Amino acid sequence: MKESISIIGAGSWGTTLAINLARKKVRVKLYGVFHQHNLKMSRDRENKVFLPGVNFPPYLSVEPSLDNLLKEDIILIAIPVKYVRKILKKIAFCRADFKKKVFLSVSKGIEIKTLKRVSEIINEELGVKKLAVLSGPTIAKEVAKGIPTAAVIASKDRRVGERLQKIFNSSNFRVYLHDDLVGVELSGALKNVIALSCGISDGLGFGTNTKSALITRGLVEMMRIGKELGAKPKTFWGISGLGDLATTCFSLHSRNRMVGEYIGRGQKLKDILAKMEMVAEGIDTVKSVYAISKKLKVDMPIAQEVYRVLYKNKTPHKAVEDLMRRSLKSEGIS
Repeated sequence: MKESISIIGAGSWGTTLAINLARKKVRVKLYGVFHQHNLKMSRDRENKVFLPGVNFPPYLSVEPSLDNLLKEDIILIAIPVKYVRKILKKIAFCRADFKKKVFLSVSKGIEIKTLKRVSEIINEELGVKKLAVLSGPTIAKEVAKGIPTAAVIASKDRRVGERLQKIFNSSNFRVYLHDDLVGVELSGALKNVIALSCGISDGLGFGTNTKSALITRGLVEMMRIGKELGAKPKTFWGISGLGDLATTCFSLHSRNRMVGEYIGRGQKLKDILAKMEMVAEGIDTVKSVYAISKKLKVDMPIAQEVYRVLYKNKTPHKAVEDLMRRSLKSEGIS
C-alpha cells in the first residue's frame, strides 16, 4: 500500500499494530516514549521488552523524533491513558497542521482528573477534526502471531473510517466500520473494570457460573453508563463491547483479569503494581467509572464494588456478599 502511518507508543499493542501494518507493506514509523527503548528496538529490530520473539518487518522503522512522526498524514496513539495528555502537549509544540491529519486512538481508558475519553483529550489539546478509534477483542500476542481477529474502527467521519478500515484490514485482522465513536471508545474502557471483577472471582476460586454472571450483568452496567454518556446501547452487544469483554475476562493474557486474580488471592494492589512492566488500564479506569457513576447517579454495583476492593480496603469476600444480598429485582438492561 502507498499509505504510511506513525505510531506513538511502543508497548505490546502499539508494536503489534506496527508489525501488522508493515507486513502489508504499509510504511510505519514507531515511536517509544523512552529514548533508550527506541535505540534498543532500532538495534535489535524487535521489541524485546513488550513483544519479544517477533521480528520487525522491513517496512517498520523506529523513529526517535516526534517532529518526523508528524510528517505522516495518519497518527496512531497507543499510549496508556494517564500519559496521553502529557505526550499531546509535547506534540502541540511541533509544527504541524493537526486539522489536516487523521488521529486514531487505540488507548482504552478514561482520564481520572477530567473523566474524558482519549478522543476528547486529543481534540482538546490539538484541535483535531479527523478522529477515529480502534477497539475490539485484540490480545496483542495473538494478533502478532497472525491468529484470526476482528476489530472495529469508529469515526464520525465515514470517509476517515473507510480509509482506516482499508489500511488495517488484512487476511488475519478483519476490521468492521462503526459510526458510534463514543460507544466503541467507552466499551474498550469499561470492559477492563468488569475484567478486574472476573479476575477477582478467579482468585477466589469461583467457577464459570460466577464469571458468566459477572460478564452478563457487567455488560448491563456498561450499557447503562454508556447511554448516559451519549453512546448507542446496541454498540455494547458488538465486537467492541461483548466481544472485547468476553476476551478480556477469559484470556490468561489479559492484564486486567490477572490483576484481579492476584487481588482475589489476597495480594495488595501496590505490591502487584510494583512487579508489573505493562499497564493494566482498568486499575485507573475504575476510579473514573466510580466518579462518573456517582455524578450521574448510574447504578453500577459490580464496578463500585471493584473500586471499594481496590481503593477502600474492602475484602473481596465482603464485596461478593454485598453483591449477592442486594434487593431482589427483575432482570433487565436498565
